[in-house]
Amino acid sequence: MRNYFTLMLCLCFISAFSAKPKNQYVKIKTAQGECIVKLYNETPQHRDNFLKLTEKGTYNGTLFHRVIKDFMIQGGDPDSKTAVKGAVLGEGTVGYTVPAEFRDSLFHKKGVLAAARDDNPEKASSGCQFYLVQGKIFTDEQLDRLEISRLKHKIPQSQREIYKTLGGTPHLDRNYTVYGEIVKGIELVDKIAAAETDGNNRPLADVKMDISILKRREAKKLEKSLAKEAKALAKTTA
Repeated sequence: MRNYFTLMLCLCFISAFSAKPKNQYVKIKTAQGECIVKLYNETPQHRDNFLKLTEKGTYNGTLFHRVIKDFMIQGGDPDSKTAVKGAVLGEGTVGYTVPAEFRDSLFHKKGVLAAARDDNPEKASSGCQFYLVQGKIFTDEQLDRLEISRLKHKIPQSQREIYKTLGGTPHLDRNYTVYGEIVKGIELVDKIAAAETDGNNRPLADVKMDISILKRREAKKLEKSLAKEAKALAKTTA
């Protein structure tokens, strides 16, 4: 009997240890700090492409080459690894695009990861370039005007509340694919967005990045921590 319970305990431990986290996460490190980004399962092509490039080290040593305060910080141009001071960036590619994966539930709130693109009619994403949203806080009146002037849809009430509190860039919704969000270290976006830039919105002091994938154990520990934080927040707002 004792051996049976020992076996069952071992099996439970192995099962818990081998269980996959719900999402995959990447860490973006810069001299200004770091953040952790959750990649959405709802956008599998963008998720898998970002993971593939991260595993290959494509992003390591690239720059946040386009920074606009109250809007976003953009990076991922492979040409930026060897760019000289003042060079205009943003045209670098990996030779392919990723089909758009628009989801009504995924929107441009502050801290999301989204794919840059050119003006192609299919709105296909750049194979490598991305941006992190800073945005700004909106009022109901501003959102109403935006719906009339630029959007072809009504902003759901739940998303309105986030745009009115956390902020974001609602005019980009359903035009650029959102495929992740910062879950730790969102203040990094504010730090980089405050950088002094030249006439092409490139920071005068290079902001280099390294990106790595969180290991399974790290991801599970993170999810447990996030769940605990969410539970505590729910109690305070109840």
